[in-house]
Amino acid sequence: MHFSLPPRRTLLEVAETLAIALAGGVTFALLELPAGLVSGSVLAVATAALLGRPMRMPLQLGWVCSIVVGTLLGTVVTPDTLRGVTTWPLSIALLIVGSLTMMFATSSYLRLVHRWDSLSALLGASPGSLAQVIVLSTELGGDLRAIAIVQTVRVLLLVVGLPNGLALFGLVVPAVAPVRGPADFSVLGQMLLLGVVATAFAVAFYRLRFPGGLLFGAMTGSGLLHGTAVIHAALPWWLGSSAVIVLGGLVGSRFSGTSLRALVSFLGAAFGSFAVAMAVATSFVLLVLRFYSFPVANVAIAFAPGAQDTMMVLALALHLDPIYVGAHHLARFLVVTFTLAAGARRLKPRRSASRDRPRQ
Repeated sequence: MHFSLPPRRTLLEVAETLAIALAGGVTFALLELPAGLVSGSVLAVATAALLGRPMRMPLQLGWVCSIVVGTLLGTVVTPDTLRGVTTWPLSIALLIVGSLTMMFATSSYLRLVHRWDSLSALLGASPGSLAQVIVLSTELGGDLRAIAIVQTVRVLLLVVGLPNGLALFGLVVPAVAPVRGPADFSVLGQMLLLGVVATAFAVAFYRLRFPGGLLFGAMTGSGLLHGTAVIHAALPWWLGSSAVIVLGGLVGSRFSGTSLRALVSFLGAAFGSFAVAMAVATSFVLLVLRFYSFPVANVAIAFAPGAQDTMMVLALALHLDPIYVGAHHLARFLVVTFTLAAGARRLKPRRSASRDRPRQ
C-alpha cells in the first residue's frame, strides 16, 4: 500500500497553525484567564486567518484530540454523578423549550432587523449543528457565507467571552481541572485499558452517526470505567492540554478564506443575533436556578448556544460536570436537528422570487 506525505506547503501551514494556537493558548493561560488554553488558541488562530495567513488544521488530528478530550471528561465521572441524571427532567425540559424559543427569537431578529430571507435566518439562528446547517444551506439555497460567518462569530464570542464573563462574577473554579487519579507509569496498565476502551466507544459512536460521536463515545467509555470504579487512572495533563489547544485551533481555522471586509459586513447580524440568543439562554438559566441549586457555571455552559463539542471542551477547561452539560447539549442537538430538518424544507418554497440575500 503506497503512502505519501502531504505536500510541503500543507505541512508548513499546519505547523504555523499549531504554533499560533500554542502561543495563544499559553499566553492566555499565563494570564490566568478562564479556559485560557482553548479561548487563547481560538482567538489567535482566528485573528491570523482574518489577517490572511493560511490557517489549516487536519480534520484527522481533530478526531484524535476529540477522543482525548472525551476520555478526560469521563475521568471525572463517579457513581454519584451517574445516579444524578435521573434528577434533571425539569432542567432538560426547560432546555428543550429554551432551544426552540432561542431559534424563533434569533431567526425573527435576523429577518426583521437585517432583512434575511426566512431560510437563511432559520439556519443562522441554529444553536450549534453547524455541519447540518451547511448541508441544508447548500441543498436548499441559503446564503452559506452569511450563515457561516454568523455561526462562527457566535462560537468565537462564546469561547472567549463566556468563561471570562463567568469569572468576572466569580462563578467559575480555577481553569486547570484536576484529574481523579494518577497519570504515571505505576498505573500504565489502567491507562492502556482506558485508551483502548475509550477509543473503541468513540469509533462505535462515530459509526453509529451519534452527534459528536468521537468525543461523546470516548467520554462514555471512560465514564463507565471510572463510574463503576474499575480504574482510577487518568491521562497525563500535557496530553489533555495539547488536545484542547489543537481543538481551539481547529475552531479558529474556520475563519480561513474569510476577508475582513466580508466579516465586517455581517458583524451587525452576528453580534445582534448573539445578543438575542444569549438573552434567551440567560432567561432560562435563571429559571433553572430557581428550581435547582446547580453551580451557575454548569447551567450557563449547558444552556449556551454553541456546538456541543466546543461546549464540552469548555466544560473540561472550567472543571464542570460533564454529565450534566453533556446531557443537555445532546438533548438540544436532537431538538435542533429535527426542527431544522422540518423547518428548512418547509421554508424553501416560501422564499421570495427575488431571492434577496442577507444584508448587513
